Amino acid sequence: MAVMIKRVERPRELKWYQAGAMLYGDWGTSKAYVLGIAFALAGHASWFFLGFMSLLVALVGVCYTIICRSYPDGGGVYSSVKQRSQTLAVIGAFLLFANFVVTVALSVLDAFHYFNVANPELWAIGTILFIGLLNWVGPSKGGNIAAAIAVFASLAAIILFVFTVPHLKHVELQLPALNWGRNWATFVGIILAISGVEAIANMTGIMVEPVGKTSRRAIVPVLIEVSILTFLLGLAMNAIPGLTGHTEDMLRALGNHFIGPWYGKLISIAFGFLLLSAGNTAISAMVSIQFTLAKDRELPPIFLKLNRFGMPWFSLIVATAVPVIVLIIERDIMHLAALYAIGVVGAIALNLATSATNFSVRLKVWERVLLAVCAVITIFIELTIAIEKRDALFFALIILGTGFALRHAAKKIALAPMPELASEVNVLTVAEAKELASLYKSSALVALKSFNPVLLQEAALHVKAMGENSVYLNYVEETPPSPELPTELEPSRESVEVLAKAQGEMEKHGITAVPIWQIGESPGRLIARAAQDLDVKTVAIGATKRSALINLLRGDVLRTLAHNLRRDCHLLIVG
Repeated sequence: MAVMIKRVERPRELKWYQAGAMLYGDWGTSKAYVLGIAFALAGHASWFFLGFMSLLVALVGVCYTIICRSYPDGGGVYSSVKQRSQTLAVIGAFLLFANFVVTVALSVLDAFHYFNVANPELWAIGTILFIGLLNWVGPSKGGNIAAAIAVFASLAAIILFVFTVPHLKHVELQLPALNWGRNWATFVGIILAISGVEAIANMTGIMVEPVGKTSRRAIVPVLIEVSILTFLLGLAMNAIPGLTGHTEDMLRALGNHFIGPWYGKLISIAFGFLLLSAGNTAISAMVSIQFTLAKDRELPPIFLKLNRFGMPWFSLIVATAVPVIVLIIERDIMHLAALYAIGVVGAIALNLATSATNFSVRLKVWERVLLAVCAVITIFIELTIAIEKRDALFFALIILGTGFALRHAAKKIALAPMPELASEVNVLTVAEAKELASLYKSSALVALKSFNPVLLQEAALHVKAMGENSVYLNYVEETPPSPELPTELEPSRESVEVLAKAQGEMEKHGITAVPIWQIGESPGRLIARAAQDLDVKTVAIGATKRSALINLLRGDVLRTLAHNLRRDCHLLIVG
């Protein structure tokens, strides 16, 4: 039986300031721990290494404006590298997964260092488990909160720097000793600030077009803040007399000294919550990576299995459990930083190198040279980490080894064939249905989540009352937030089965049904978009069975649908 493959139609609604806020939530957290790590490694010579790190951050940021423009359907390491080699793309995805594992462990642990609680590692483990529990129902309403936290934290850091300016004349600076090997190792040890830039590339598939302009406007302000402000705060910490310790909470020490203990508490709260937000985002990103790989049949089908809230339950368990295991084994910020770097630097190096050598993508000469130079630098950094940080190498090899073992298992598992009903129903995308509108025009659309005879009967009566003989049937296959979904996918067996049964039911009433399949994380918005594209006047949907708590966390499909429907489109809710 032929496999049914459909192009994924993803709404491009992510604006530059939304993408920028999400990027800062990941990228901007770096100053919370990079400053302390730099001072612990280099003391009053830390400014020197922070300066070069900021320069590299800026260069890599510029490289990613090029990558985002070049890969508008997905510029993350998995999507972009896949154009060159599927195996390398999978390696990149697993390295990025390793990065997110330590992002969760490091960010949440450091958050509780800023909150200044006893036994921060126990609080971190409990919080990660709690975040996993919240994600079990797939919360989708945290984006605005995360953006507000990011803006607040950025303002708090800028205010802190303003108060440090009068004290910069007292800065005690030293030059590092003339030991190239040791200096390079120190530089590699603080390279964590480049980590968040991969996050923006993963979003290009849902950005407002033109993607190049949107991504550039999102990246540049964050790049400037992260690179310049981190360096300037790094200078300022050298003006604190007798500074020692504070590896885990250097921003608190800066706030205490330059403004007062009250501001130290304020900035600790701001960046503590920003770090928690980064941990939550990283868990979602790990789920997305596993789900996307499983959709491409690079991981076993169990990673695709959704719970009743549309969340891949097994992928979520893995995304929650692995960081907890890391924290049980390793609780030192410095050691976690080493584990962190090997994953993200490897993923970035792979993306830069393959993009620089991808001659099917049109690039200016200077752009290709810049990508190549940054690729060489990050490759050397990755090799240094692998040679000097044996624990980091061991961690990366465990992730890669486990991942490829699962990949081998996925290739060996014989996937269950699509049910026979698939041969009887020609599932369409919205774009395909729009092309056939002249043949099967209808003013009504029925939104289905399961086979609902009562809903279908009411819809049939409505269609006949309108004097029509056609109706659109719409099934939205829910996913976790996955901006890097493959551009083409096979509809799930459940979606095809529901649409086939519903089509047969409508035929009993003498009505031609046009089955439409969509995939995404917001059913309400997708249904509304389909109704607009197909110019229907009525959308029929069954009453929600979700509890008030689930609607609060996950979002109410009916409310979202009603909010996004055109004013001249009626909503028919069938109990």
